[in-house]
Amino acid sequence: MLAIEPFKALRPARQYAQAVAAPPYDVVGLAEANEILANNPLSFLQVEKTGLGLKEELPLDDETPFLNSKANLTRLIQQGVLFQDPKPCFYLYRLAIEGRRQLGLVSCLNVAQYEEGLIKKHELTRSHKQLDRIKHIMTVASQTGPVFIAYRAVKAIDDLMARLAAAPPEYSFVADDGVEHTIWVVADSQDTNEIRQKFSLLPALYIADGHHRAAAAAEAARRFRQFHPESSRLLPSDFMLSVLFPHDQLWIMAYNRLVKGLGGHSPEEFLERIRENFLLNLDVQTMTPRAANEFSIYFQGRWHHLQAQNHPPDRTDPLANIPAHLLQERLLAPVLGISDPRLSDRVDFIGGARGTAELERLVDSGQFDLAIILYPTSIEDLMRVADAGLLMPPKSTWFEPKLRSGLFTHLLTGP
Repeated sequence: MLAIEPFKALRPARQYAQAVAAPPYDVVGLAEANEILANNPLSFLQVEKTGLGLKEELPLDDETPFLNSKANLTRLIQQGVLFQDPKPCFYLYRLAIEGRRQLGLVSCLNVAQYEEGLIKKHELTRSHKQLDRIKHIMTVASQTGPVFIAYRAVKAIDDLMARLAAAPPEYSFVADDGVEHTIWVVADSQDTNEIRQKFSLLPALYIADGHHRAAAAAEAARRFRQFHPESSRLLPSDFMLSVLFPHDQLWIMAYNRLVKGLGGHSPEEFLERIRENFLLNLDVQTMTPRAANEFSIYFQGRWHHLQAQNHPPDRTDPLANIPAHLLQERLLAPVLGISDPRLSDRVDFIGGARGTAELERLVDSGQFDLAIILYPTSIEDLMRVADAGLLMPPKSTWFEPKLRSGLFTHLLTGP
């Protein structure tokens, strides 16, 4: 049985909510993050993203970036920008843009449920990124950003959430990207008990985004437990900060690829090798993929369309309809020589929200040799892969809109 828990969130005072709320640390680069912070000194990026404001890149084992994050969080608390709720609460978090809405529950989940497979994953993590989050959690003694969780929609939960969201919100603002963020605090014990009861009946949860956060929270829980071996009670570090959304409200965009080099092939040889696994239509007008087995590549200033032949080879395989898996098996590994995109420095990833113009710019600039547009993975396919205990290639999904960090922080010690 799933267990979800309310918690005493560290969150912004109402007048500071919009200024504090920041894009996730892993979707903005250092230069962009520094620019955001220069224009908005209250941005939570100063806490969540390590390395801001440093004049030079430090060794990986240097603790300075993490200590800076801790000092920035302490300062925001001391200045009254952030405060902690006096009692455990649940929180509702609604994101809305262009007529789409998704309403989620902010709560804490026991990491034991992640270890036991009740909270299911679909991607492997990169060790250096996971280590960064572990160090961040351990040094700041907080989980500063939530794991994005999906669950199969249930009408009884939808009805409960709609009823609670009929109350006046605690925060409501439109961010600079046009997304409306609305937050409700659920403190009434009868409401919190009903939330617990209804969510406990869910058979499983699915990590939609935030695999590194989840894995880091689990490892940090083990390390914190070593400091309290005699304690039989659950510690704050035994829980991870999460936002749970019904699957039918989520929107997934493609997570596209940029590649350096052609695997030792000449341009002519590269196109010929593609024809071994794909029907190739040269020189199209940025044809958007219409199915999981279709791709568009930008190469030498032109767009080409690819359609995988003999697809799917095995309809019983949940991975057969995952575009990133198909691309890896048919093109990246056999043609371009990229056997593991998690470890390769020849492949980069760019969310579909950035558009085709950005892909063209990065290739035309010479930074990359080709760009690849994928068809979006469906949330149903994601859950099928997770249910089967399988793993998709990294960066197979790009969820929009993005959750903002800084609206809820899970403190592992007192402020």
